[in-house]
Amino acid sequence: MNEHIGSSNVSYDGTHGSFGYGFRNTGGSRILEFADGLNIIICNTLFTKQEAKLVTYAAGSVKSTVDYITVRQEDKAKIHNVKVITSEECIPKCKLLVMDMWFKTTKKQRRKLEPRVRVWKLKEKKTCEEFRFMVGNKVEEVKWKGLGVSDHWQQMKDIIMETAQDICGSTKGLHRHNETWW
Repeated sequence: MNEHIGSSNVSYDGTHGSFGYGFRNTGGSRILEFADGLNIIICNTLFTKQEAKLVTYAAGSVKSTVDYITVRQEDKAKIHNVKVITSEECIPKCKLLVMDMWFKTTKKQRRKLEPRVRVWKLKEKKTCEEFRFMVGNKVEEVKWKGLGVSDHWQQMKDIIMETAQDICGSTKGLHRHNETWW
């Protein structure tokens, strides 16, 4: 197949940049319709280049652009250059097509560490017994009559969390040392 999109962007201004090479044929029109339907841009046509930097296939006197790079239209601002490297042949008579695209890197947001209850201390027998005793005492002190199910649940959760906080303690949150101690 030899689809040529040509240098004219008539009726395809969103997908064709009007800086192509040669004339459009029916196959090229199909490529442009495809690109227009998918909302993509043909990057080869965005920049003014010399003829040698547009031609991707050259065999004797026959020259044409048969390779295309496409991107989504929302990524158009990231494209900074598209060119043909004339000194490099990928396969016989075909030139290498390259694109410069710039991306913004986002810094990885540091996770904010909040203090946590040291529940792993409940594995120790002495701590576990003390926890059970204190939870039992607090449960007996609470008046459960007249409360709904969600209120019962919230009350029990508060008792368990407060007791665990008192007996086990909590972590400090963020690591205090960014470097090794030596």
